[in-house]
Amino acid sequence: MSKVVNLNKARKQRQRDAKRRAADSNAVKFGRTKSEKAKDQAEAEKAERNLDGHKRE
Repeated sequence: MSKVVNLNKARKQRQRDAKRRAADSNAVKFGRTKSEKAKDQAEAEKAERNLDGHKRE
């Protein structure tokens, strides 16, 4: 004899799993670590300071 399955619970669990898989793939695709973000920000600030240092008065 097979086990009785609540179809609503199975459907909702399947949707949650699909969302979790999509979120994980997006995190790999678009996510960056905190150190990567800080490095990019530091480089942008350095470039801005360098540009300001070359401005004519």
